[in-house]
Amino acid sequence: MGLFSFLKNAGSKVLTKKAAAEIKSPEIKAMEEELFRKQKMFLLKSVVDNTGIKVKNLELDLNDDTVTVYGQVKKMADKERLILSLGNVGGIASVDDRISVDKEEPAAEFYIVKKGDSLSKIAKRYYGDPMKYKQLFEANKPLLKDPSKIFPGQQIRIPKL
Repeated sequence: MGLFSFLKNAGSKVLTKKAAAEIKSPEIKAMEEELFRKQKMFLLKSVVDNTGIKVKNLELDLNDDTVTVYGQVKKMADKERLILSLGNVGGIASVDDRISVDKEEPAAEFYIVKKGDSLSKIAKRYYGDPMKYKQLFEANKPLLKDPSKIFPGQQIRIPKL
């Protein structure tokens, strides 16, 4: 006995990527779905990490298009920023807030940006002064990187001044 040679591209095509994609076992499909879920969870965790907000006992759970966030933060503003950071991720329809706050404060309003909005227009509507857009920008960092870059559908927080 020894090594037998065959033509690689001749014969049955059961080992091709196309054939494998067409005939996936339930176990393979379940493994791929779990891997995709883990990737989403990793990305959501990185969204939280990129805010720079310290969250004690952070836990995230993802069920379809709803992310549940658990943990503890120092200020209400941190809690609101976390909710907005997660909620403004494509594919997330709702955030189930289970975050506790060390120091209770009045909650800010959330506002959905509409076409034609700017931070100065929103500041004028809520505060009566378009120049208070700077306070809105600061209140929404790190979600906003530039005061002139907001987009329709995005949610921002409107703190009480």
